[in-house]
Amino acid sequence: MSPSYHHGNLRRAVMDAAVTAIEESGPSGWSLRELARRAGVSHAAPAHHFGDKAGLLTAIAAEGFDLLSEALTGAGDDLLDLGVAYVRFAVRHRAYFEVMFRPELYRTGDPDLAAARVRTRELLERAVRPLSPDPESALAAWSIAHGFAGLWLSGALPTGAGSDPEAAARPVLAKLFALQIPGEPAPRA
Repeated sequence: MSPSYHHGNLRRAVMDAAVTAIEESGPSGWSLRELARRAGVSHAAPAHHFGDKAGLLTAIAAEGFDLLSEALTGAGDDLLDLGVAYVRFAVRHRAYFEVMFRPELYRTGDPDLAAARVRTRELLERAVRPLSPDPESALAAWSIAHGFAGLWLSGALPTGAGSDPEAAARPVLAKLFALQIPGEPAPRA
């Protein structure tokens, strides 16, 4: 065995190499063999730890949902702060974000991934519940923050949006979170 095979944490090294590769060329523009080379491990190491590319992307998606849950938890209980934290996560962890919401890339039935997705969804629902017990309200809030993040990452926002995604997101999210649905109590954004 080569000295590079005796890596301290092969699994972590491969995942880090995958995140870097996704940042550079997207979730499809690399191979497991290339990741092994980047990580300085045996070409068999990624397959040993993840099985195949879908297995590796499943682990990345699960870790991404865990990181997003941490980011949302750190934002506190204010819905606006939560929305801005969501955008911040997407920008700072773009590689994870690009994988997490592309279920065709990974194994959606993976128990670790399913648990991580549930934790994230429950955090979002808990933040919206004091404003509206209606489940569609949580989906609407998530859609707004996710849509803004996606528009920012794709460069599709108007040029006047500035260069700070959090500063640009705050007034947009505040405006939309404050809209009142006829017949519903006004939300406290």
